[in-house]
Amino acid sequence: MRLMTHNMLQCHVKNCDANNFPLRLEEVEVEQIETEFNPDFLKNVIGKLEWEALVSTAVQLGITTLPAAVPADAAENEDFLQLLHTTLLETHVQQGKMVCPNCKHVYPIKDGIPNMLLAEHEI
Repeated sequence: MRLMTHNMLQCHVKNCDANNFPLRLEEVEVEQIETEFNPDFLKNVIGKLEWEALVSTAVQLGITTLPAAVPADAAENEDFLQLLHTTLLETHVQQGKMVCPNCKHVYPIKDGIPNMLLAEHEI
C-alpha cells in the first residue's frame, strides 16, 4: 500500500465518526519500490492530500524530510516534487496494521493490501 492510498483511508466502523483519520500504522514492514517520476501527476494531487496526515504518517515510518506545510512554490519546486514522489508513490507498506485512533479497530495489511472489510456487527 502506497502512502498516497493511506492518505485516503479512514475508519468506517458504525458510529466511529470522530477522530477516525488518519489511521495509525503499527508493526509495519516498509519497502521502497522505484517508480517513474511524473511531476504533472504530483502537481495535480498536491491539493487533494491531507497534508498534516501525510506528514504525521511519514514521521511514524521514520521519514522526517517532508516540510510541515506545502511550500508556496510547490508546483515549480523540483526538489519538493521529487521528495513528495518518493514519499507518496515509492514508499510501500507491505505488512502490518492500521489502527483507528478513535475506536481502536485494526485493519490488517498483508502483501501490500489493506483489508478494510468489517464484520457484520461493525457495519
